[in-house]
Amino acid sequence: MSFNGPVADLHQYLQEAREAVLWKAEGLTEYDARRPLTPTGTNLLGLVKHLAAVELGYFGDTFGRPYFAKGEEPDFHWTREPEGDLWARPEESREALTGLYRAAWAHTDAILAELPLDTEGRVPWWPEHRAVTTLHHVLVRVLAETQRHAGHADITRELLDGRAGQRPQDANLSTGDGGTWSAYREKVERAARAADPEGAARAAEGERTAGTGA
Repeated sequence: MSFNGPVADLHQYLQEAREAVLWKAEGLTEYDARRPLTPTGTNLLGLVKHLAAVELGYFGDTFGRPYFAKGEEPDFHWTREPEGDLWARPEESREALTGLYRAAWAHTDAILAELPLDTEGRVPWWPEHRAVTTLHHVLVRVLAETQRHAGHADITRELLDGRAGQRPQDANLSTGDGGTWSAYREKVERAARAADPEGAARAAEGERTAGTGA
């Protein structure tokens, strides 16, 4: 589907972020795709699920084109369990969640093709005094959120197996092997220690304490 004018620019960056999030979840075991990598539970398949819910809610529900029939919304829908869209249950397959995300793209894109940017909608979960907004505002908001979570996916995947880069065809990183990046990381570490020796010592002591379980 092609777009013109400002929608084309906004949609291009949205689509790039969408594809990046899915790419980061590829080629992993089921465990690695689902396991939390931060204290707040950030996980790759959860990001996919969350972004599917974001698009279906902000575009479908807001502009009177719900993807799910009333009363048939899944548990991770905005009307149901808090945080339920941020992790994958064992019975939720990776194929089902990535497929739902792609279906959300198509649902969103059909709305963008049909409605002008100044179309007003009502976000059901926003406070009443600001619930009415425009398609332009929602598109910018979802673009920003998707790009933000694409960054989360970048870091999460790198923590898992070292895969880094913007997308398969364009890593947007300096070329180099593992040794090059290790040397670069050590250079950054030396600069940080030189800037704050006391802070470096405290951090090292904290790591030692955590390692011993003391």
